[in-house]
Amino acid sequence: MNLDDIVAIDFHTHAEEACGMHADDGYDDLQQAMADYFHSPFKTPPTIPETADYYRKRRIAAVIFAVDAEAATGHRRYNNEDIATLAAEHSDILIPFASIDPAKGKIGVREARRLVSEFGVRGFKFHPTYQAFYPNDRAAYPLYEAIQEAGVPALFHTGQTGVGAGMRGGYGMRLKYSNPIYIDDVAADFPDLKIIMAHPSFPWQEEALAVATHKPNVYIDLSGWSPKYFPPLLVKYANSLLKERMLFGSDWPAILPDRWLTDFEKLDIKPEVRPLILKENARRLLGI
Repeated sequence: MNLDDIVAIDFHTHAEEACGMHADDGYDDLQQAMADYFHSPFKTPPTIPETADYYRKRRIAAVIFAVDAEAATGHRRYNNEDIATLAAEHSDILIPFASIDPAKGKIGVREARRLVSEFGVRGFKFHPTYQAFYPNDRAAYPLYEAIQEAGVPALFHTGQTGVGAGMRGGYGMRLKYSNPIYIDDVAADFPDLKIIMAHPSFPWQEEALAVATHKPNVYIDLSGWSPKYFPPLLVKYANSLLKERMLFGSDWPAILPDRWLTDFEKLDIKPEVRPLILKENARRLLGI
């Protein structure tokens, strides 16, 4: 990857398509509901090669991952090794993250170590609401320890989620798991683990900003919302105290980077801060 030719790094893109191959587990219904919620232009999720082509044309690098929530949902996961292998075929533009359900215990710990050492995975994604666990659940700590030892970051969904939104009973998902205050425990107990809190953390934005300002190993990615809807307090912190720990993220394919970047141009962000958010903070965090 020639980062001098890259104009931005999108820290939040999803690989979804293989999960939709099983008609019996309800995943297709969930994907359709999400597409409706976000007004997505895609009838079916784009493939990883299609994602790479889209981003390559725009000279934007992309962190890409799926979410393993097999224990809580019964949805078959997208194999981490397959994602990493496909991303390697498009290594000029894609940066592979993995996802391991914390419920997998020691099996998940072994997988995490193997994915980093043998498949070049650069980080791990967690979705507490989708995976039905509190981030500070001690059962997840051996997995965090392995990730910290590998020297790669952990990205956590925070706040309300489009997953299950509008579906009967919210598809059984509990928003409580994604309150960012629970990540404060993880940041304290794993001070050398780089942690990213994904999304403006509605309705817990102040909690997220408090955690990030107090714990220097915590970052925020700004995905999942159009910047025109960002709370003023989030914009204020992005321009000041947290300017070196804010990251551009779209939430592809739910939100397209074209839309996000167009709205970001209109946001009251200082000129010297824009390149930090769009590229330099992610570059430093990933060590690339």
